[in-house]
Amino acid sequence: MDNSRRLAAEFLGTFWLVLGGCGAAVLAAGIPTFGIAYAGVALAFGLTVLTGAYAFGHISGAHFNPAVTFGLFMAGRFPAKDVLPYWVAQVIGGLVAGGVLYLIASGAAGFDASAGFASNGYAEHSPQGYSMLACAICEIVMTFMFLMVILGATSYTEPAGFAPIAIGLALTLIHLISIPVTNTSVNPARSMGVAIYQGSWAIHQLWFFWVMPLIGAGIAGIAYRWLSSGDRTRTETKM
Repeated sequence: MDNSRRLAAEFLGTFWLVLGGCGAAVLAAGIPTFGIAYAGVALAFGLTVLTGAYAFGHISGAHFNPAVTFGLFMAGRFPAKDVLPYWVAQVIGGLVAGGVLYLIASGAAGFDASAGFASNGYAEHSPQGYSMLACAICEIVMTFMFLMVILGATSYTEPAGFAPIAIGLALTLIHLISIPVTNTSVNPARSMGVAIYQGSWAIHQLWFFWVMPLIGAGIAGIAYRWLSSGDRTRTETKM
């Protein structure tokens, strides 16, 4: 597959993830009586990954997330030379989605991106005031488990075509758990895509939502490589 097509797929998939997930949070979550609240936002993020993976997975592998790319690299499932290009495509996709969302949201009277704009935060900017340590543990563990599901669901032993369902449901569950803690990142491109438009505290805390997901993903990649080291490939399996 031509590398430009793979990068375009990563751009579009990340664009869809940020627009769909953060768009649900910004545009639909807080409406009195009819808002979708935390559960609706969690489902929105899961659906963006599920639908995006079916749309673009056969082209790029449907990472849509620098932490996923890094975790796959650490697991020996992705080449080092492609990590940085994927990261660039993902970050640009997230930023463009954030810009489109900003243009839509600014059409409503009283819109103020500095109020949050679906940004991730810790301590005083945690949705429910969780400490920096609690937020760090949450982001590391949630990203670790997300990568474990991805690595398992895309292994050679699993039925072809079903991985996006497991991955989308896993991301939904992760959001159901961690939205109150950090507003759920587990994805640096998602965090960066809206933090830039929030414009103040979200930018200052952005480093956290690069470092913690990458730590969780790296540990998952190493752990999964060890867990699966005894597996036999199809050609080695004897009936």
